[in-house]
Amino acid sequence: MALALPQPRTSPSPISSSSSSLFARDNFLRRLSCTTSPPNPRNYLSGTSTRSPSPVCKASWQELAGVLVFSAIPFTAVKAIANSPLGGTLQRRLQQRKRLAVQEASKLRDLAEKARNESSWHGEGRPRWLGPIPYNYPSYLTGELPGDYGFDIAGLSKDPVALQKYFNFEILHARWAMLASLGALVPEVLDLIGAFHFVEPVWWRVGYSKLKGDTLDYLGIPGLHLAGSQGVLVIAICQVLLMVGPEYARYCGIEALEPLGIYLPGDINYPGGALFDPLNLSKDPVAFEELKVKEIKNGRLAMVAWLGFYVQAALTGKGPVQNLMEHLSDPFHNNLFSLLKSM
Repeated sequence: MALALPQPRTSPSPISSSSSSLFARDNFLRRLSCTTSPPNPRNYLSGTSTRSPSPVCKASWQELAGVLVFSAIPFTAVKAIANSPLGGTLQRRLQQRKRLAVQEASKLRDLAEKARNESSWHGEGRPRWLGPIPYNYPSYLTGELPGDYGFDIAGLSKDPVALQKYFNFEILHARWAMLASLGALVPEVLDLIGAFHFVEPVWWRVGYSKLKGDTLDYLGIPGLHLAGSQGVLVIAICQVLLMVGPEYARYCGIEALEPLGIYLPGDINYPGGALFDPLNLSKDPVAFEELKVKEIKNGRLAMVAWLGFYVQAALTGKGPVQNLMEHLSDPFHNNLFSLLKSM
């Protein structure tokens, strides 16, 4: 289909006519490959109809085809390897390793159940949260889970399914609270003793600085930093990779990393394996049951500590280590009651 371009009213020279045709053709092609943004709604409110076009060029079909081809290469390569004799050999090896891992996991579960039944931290003879004080403890808390002291005033654990779900969430938050506490305390301690001089050693000021777009040097090393305004996005991506990946593998259990030939012999909360138990702490079932109790106790303490971190940051604007040192230097004047009184 031919396109009729508008003809000039005068008879220009051949050179000017050719230039005009080329300009019209380029302008037409540019309109085909680019789109303009819609008018600003504020112009309608003000009674004006001025359009401020901001061209957003679309990708050409060659670029789209290249993206599709390159995105299909990994899938095609994996499919080719899977259908090759090498892929069959790898698959047989993975299946053999899986059978051995399943057998090992079954043995560990039996030993763990036996150790749990014989442990003083489980069952009816376990410690209770009120100690020797007589109390009608809930009958649905049987001491099967680590850290079960019979404490459930609100009755949230009457449903066994809800009890297991709450325990899974508690383990998750306890572990991340312990890691977060370590990340909040260590930089401030290192800065106070002079090992490293951070630009912002206090945990909440670091996040505030990154939200403002400041560029911070990590570990006090000049040049070891991320871009200021892009730092929050990079940190968010790193957190997703470092948190979602392990949590997905832990939740899915033994089948999570099966395509990579890695098997997790444990359950959701204690997956074990080389990735989650590099020190082989679960090899001794008796010691492992005690470590489970210690983990949840320290995790609960870390969660309570983070509540204190938040309150201290809101009231004093200082870090937890600095608040502790000021309290130890003058406990009678530097405490929560004196702070609330001064406010």
